[in-house]
Amino acid sequence: MAYYRRYDAPPPDSKVLQELTAQQRQMQASIILQKPDFELKYIAGCDSSFIGEDTILSVFILLTYPALEVAEKVWHHGPVDLPYIPGFLSFREAPNLLKAYEKLQQKPDLIMVDGHGISHPRRLGIATHLGLQLNKPTMGVAKKVLVGKYTEPAAAKGSIAPLVYKDEVIANVVRTKDNIKPVFVSPGHLMDLDAATDIAMHCALKHKLPEPTRLADHYAAVFKKLV
Repeated sequence: MAYYRRYDAPPPDSKVLQELTAQQRQMQASIILQKPDFELKYIAGCDSSFIGEDTILSVFILLTYPALEVAEKVWHHGPVDLPYIPGFLSFREAPNLLKAYEKLQQKPDLIMVDGHGISHPRRLGIATHLGLQLNKPTMGVAKKVLVGKYTEPAAAKGSIAPLVYKDEVIANVVRTKDNIKPVFVSPGHLMDLDAATDIAMHCALKHKLPEPTRLADHYAAVFKKLV
């Protein structure tokens, strides 16, 4: 997920932080991590990008699975009210992502999000947040780690190492291409880590990012030119 952050912005209101933290704690109780109980025919990738400080553009790319052929592309842009607050990015991005999702003619069986699932200080990354909002299986593929420790996986494609936080494996550190930086794959909701990792590897063709999130990132840049 791409975000716009003002480095001269005032610190967040303590009351807002308390309210958002309470919401995340409440949402935690509804997270379900399980082996997929669906047939995966369509997978969607999603990403968001900011236009200036207060406008967000969100994209969903629908692909067939396992062929990974693009079936649909939708996007939505609009104002964003919540400032950037570390650890609460999902509240800033989710409303516009949900509006973009509504435009899909064919709904996906699984959503791959450019961001974190449970690999988050309170297990509420954007992938988990979206999964709970939509009651839909989700998984996160992030470029950077938020929390946890890991040992660098081997340099060959397919190498994996666990990301551990508070004695729990919250993600896999996955090398999707030889000799490049790994990505961080985590379950969001109604998924488990093993399945999320397998799907991420299947979708990693010639690039570092799996095709659903790579294409979502690409088309976010394309559609920004239309705004």
